[in-house]
Amino acid sequence: MTADAKPEETAASLQEEIRSFVRRSPLNVLPDSNGDSIFDQPLVQFADGDDSIFNEYKSIIDPTHLTPREALAMACGKSPEDLPERLSVISWILPITEKTRESNRSQKDIPSRPWSYTRWYGEKFNEALREHVVEVITGKGYLATAPFLQPYFEQMEKDNGPSSNWSERHIAYAAGLGTFSLSDGFITELGIAHRCGSVVTDIPLPISPRTAKNPYSNCLFYVNKECRDCIPRCPAGAITEKGHDKVKCREYQHEDIRYVRDKYGVGIQGCGLCQTGVPCESRNPAGKLKG
Repeated sequence: MTADAKPEETAASLQEEIRSFVRRSPLNVLPDSNGDSIFDQPLVQFADGDDSIFNEYKSIIDPTHLTPREALAMACGKSPEDLPERLSVISWILPITEKTRESNRSQKDIPSRPWSYTRWYGEKFNEALREHVVEVITGKGYLATAPFLQPYFEQMEKDNGPSSNWSERHIAYAAGLGTFSLSDGFITELGIAHRCGSVVTDIPLPISPRTAKNPYSNCLFYVNKECRDCIPRCPAGAITEKGHDKVKCREYQHEDIRYVRDKYGVGIQGCGLCQTGVPCESRNPAGKLKG
């Protein structure tokens, strides 16, 4: 990645930088394993930092949800107007490995140990990846920030469940990486079992198109009403044909199965049962219906 490189060359360089970090980082290894990876090779795409969809998120998610321009300005101590005219958002998907997904498929009430490790140690790896991408970009003289890691990042408890002022899933949607599901997950071409992250920068990057017809077009329930597999997978009864009850889900994870933290020695527990043993676990099940 050089100052005189074409946007496409810079994008390819950044994609390879992220993939290389996933391949080589010792943090991408499950504890108590024989060197098993936490994540497979990632999907990486780009969004226009001033795409109008980011303003729409203030209505869809919460008025406090930041636009990329606001997020970068706050991180740099500048006003949004003082930033360069062109901003970009780098968004990635970290697919959870087959071995870990398999371990969670047979679970009925609590997540498997590898899945719990992925939720805890995998997100620590994701944080390190965010930091690495920011360091690479700023090392080249550009501006960059990972909003998720900034002091201004905030998770809020609302009447209808938890929300935040920077939703990685919604950023991924803006970058054309997939669509949402009945269970409130995010279905990519490599499925719904993953973690996602992002970085905002002033590097002008080619915009990845959003090819989905609507925000739910990768979910079979919304496509043809033929799939409801995530409903019985939810031990909290938080998923119905009306959607995902974030309050029930949160209560189950933070109260009913709180003991998982001590059982597996992790700092947070994530159920993930609705992301395994379902048609969208590792693929876009609606893909074959397109065209």
